[in-house]
Amino acid sequence: MTATELISKVFLPLSLAIIMLGMGMTLIPADFTRIVRYPKAILIGLLNQLIFLPIIGFLLAIIFNLNPVMAVGLMILATCPGGPTSNLITQVCKGNIALSVTLTAIASIVSIITIPFILSYALEYFGTATNVTIKLPILDTILQIMVITVIPISIGMLIRRFKTDFAKRMEKPMRIASTVIFILVFLAVLAANFNIIGKAMKEVGLVTLLLNLITMGLGYLTARLFKLNLKSAISITVESGIQNGTLAFVIATSILNNIEMGIPTGAYAIWMFITGGVLMWQLGKRPETDSK
Repeated sequence: MTATELISKVFLPLSLAIIMLGMGMTLIPADFTRIVRYPKAILIGLLNQLIFLPIIGFLLAIIFNLNPVMAVGLMILATCPGGPTSNLITQVCKGNIALSVTLTAIASIVSIITIPFILSYALEYFGTATNVTIKLPILDTILQIMVITVIPISIGMLIRRFKTDFAKRMEKPMRIASTVIFILVFLAVLAANFNIIGKAMKEVGLVTLLLNLITMGLGYLTARLFKLNLKSAISITVESGIQNGTLAFVIATSILNNIEMGIPTGAYAIWMFITGGVLMWQLGKRPETDSK
């Protein structure tokens, strides 16, 4: 196993699973039942992630006149749902963790249908149509959600239920650990993409930065426009701009068999960790009670 494979297949999933465990210790069932009873936040979050994000990616590819391979690579990224990293950033930013986890899970499942549809159109439109049938690794995607997100959070919630005092004492240490692991994950992503970072930034650095900033900005604006509180607005902002880069790489390299299509994901990964880090630094300092 190469260093890159070790980072992507072992270190990242294990690190994120640990974070999800700590996150679960801050949650109670009422956190989830509350957002189900008032689904406006979920609908706004899904609208941003499943509709607005691909449209913005498509328009940017046209405006910047990207070559067909880079354009499709950008669309691969824009069709992917959020990943566990978005849940980590939301936690440190003191956003609505239950909403973030719910959006990640629902968007991941719905994208099994939307990704083949959107990418088939993108391949045809940008002139790189092939006879490749786009079939997502459905079982792997579901297992990833379960193993990295759902199971650790469920265990954390059980700890919160039966060892409440311990769970409360661990909230601050786990938030600090989340920040440390976030930095380590960012360094691991840099190492894993070291060979393509220069080329990625040269070819699609600006367009991927704009995709990240526009989608996060739109996520925040739509959330506030519909009068969601700050914690929910933070969750939607993060979910709109932090994508599942691992899934994007799998689609580009394993399903479409084109390594170059993964270049936009390499550039975007750098930007989303930088913008995510800035949000963590700024929002993580505010009082926990601030939800307006």
